[in-house]
Amino acid sequence: MVVGARGGSRRVERPSVQRSKRATDLALSLALLAVATPVATVAVGAMAVDMLVCPRDRGRFLYRERRISAGREFELLKLRTVREDALARMAEPGGHARVLEADPANLTWAGRRILKPWYLDELPQLVNVLRGEMSLVGPRPWPSSLVAGQVDRGVDYRLRVPAGWTGLAQVSKGAEVSFETLDLQYVERSATASGGEQARLDLSILRRTVVTLLRGEGLRY
Repeated sequence: MVVGARGGSRRVERPSVQRSKRATDLALSLALLAVATPVATVAVGAMAVDMLVCPRDRGRFLYRERRISAGREFELLKLRTVREDALARMAEPGGHARVLEADPANLTWAGRRILKPWYLDELPQLVNVLRGEMSLVGPRPWPSSLVAGQVDRGVDYRLRVPAGWTGLAQVSKGAEVSFETLDLQYVERSATASGGEQARLDLSILRRTVVTLLRGEGLRY
């Protein structure tokens, strides 16, 4: 089935491909956690120093936010990049971290200078991957309010495929197409891929993610 310009294909991954993707997720997320643990320790240390020096940046290290993956809500894990007073606004209608993080005035010093440029705030999501709540590669998990807005326009791929820790949209810097178009390109390729093709596609995106992070460019949302 051909992916439409808006809603995309109604196809979902075949069970064999789902099993292959899950096996890849488990193996690579465990390896990434082992490599990332020292980095996460440095990130938490930077947050601690920031909170010691700057009282307005004080607060929790880790927070949870409800997001959507394959049509189901789960608690996304993140290292805190915004001040606690700004984070409290997530409880308001339409409030979510993506909006708050877009305003540099809401960011802590550690969030602005260390966590966001190297994507370090997203490291705890490797635990979400291990739990099976999301995948390493896929459309980024959005809050339910934003997903509902997409669905109202007839775009429902976030109800059908697992959300990703990274994705094609996040590594396509400078692309003259929308995130939605890039997400749909990934969903279309995944819908017809074999297990091996899916693994190669995901590994290619993960390699590009590593290059992006090593450059300190962060990942766009």
